[in-house]
Amino acid sequence: MKAEIKRGSLEMVAAMLISGSIGWFVLMSGQPVINVVFWRCAIGALALLLVCGLLGQLRAPGLRRATLLIAVAGGMALVVNWLLLFSAYRYASISIATAVYNTQPFMLVGLGALFLGERLTARKLLWLALAFAGMTLVVLAQPQQAGAGGQYLWGILLALGAAFFYALTALAAKRLTGTPPQLIVLIQVSVGALMLLPLVDFHADASAGQWSMLLALGVVHTGLMFVLLYGAIQKLPTHLTGSLSFIYPVAAMLVDRWAFAHQLSLAQLAGAALILLAAAGMNLLGERRRPQPAAEKCGIAHGETGKTPSLR
Repeated sequence: MKAEIKRGSLEMVAAMLISGSIGWFVLMSGQPVINVVFWRCAIGALALLLVCGLLGQLRAPGLRRATLLIAVAGGMALVVNWLLLFSAYRYASISIATAVYNTQPFMLVGLGALFLGERLTARKLLWLALAFAGMTLVVLAQPQQAGAGGQYLWGILLALGAAFFYALTALAAKRLTGTPPQLIVLIQVSVGALMLLPLVDFHADASAGQWSMLLALGVVHTGLMFVLLYGAIQKLPTHLTGSLSFIYPVAAMLVDRWAFAHQLSLAQLAGAALILLAAAGMNLLGERRRPQPAAEKCGIAHGETGKTPSLR
């Protein structure tokens, strides 16, 4: 058991470090956001098709129609989530977009209360209030340069939109327990490639270096990352999965600082810290833990509200 926990922890750390570098690859690709998401979906679908084939998941019994429709709907929300998040990087920086994006556990809590009848406890409302305070600090700390404020606020709105559509993806995923997670993601990225196919600019100039960025986003940040992520989820207890998932925003902020020299103001740092603290509280301390069935541990992200990492 200790060896399994150790292996799962290493897989989770690797998955979160890969996730933390996504913003750099997106920006360095130099491609329109629609092109970036399309190629991530298309290349990722090929990588996951190979993974599912090797795992024998393509020989599994056919999915029920209702399951397939939920997976497709989740895929549509996932693609919109990526479009909005990648766009937010260009307006509000990777650090701020990532911090704001981590409000998604609270959106999932709200959606769970509305559509799944989940109870809003006093603790959840406390963490929500703390996250709102952090958001307020981030918004009020907008840059003072001429013309920068509007772009900054637009980036925050895009990141909030991304968080909302991720919450929709997670809400759909809660209905898919028992379906192999790599197979679900294969369906979702395939849906994304088909959705964006009519919108892609196939004539956009791209150097060999830029193509390597797109290839990495598909193979490493989609195929490999999801294999590591779900391998970790299957091996680790929920609280450890939740705690290790916070490597992602920290890694993203360090990459932003190293690659683009983006330094947050004190107000932005305080706001980001409050958001991440609230998300950590929701993940790890928000409610009493209960034994988790093995089937739930194998489910796609957010098998329980706000307790597993995002599909980035």
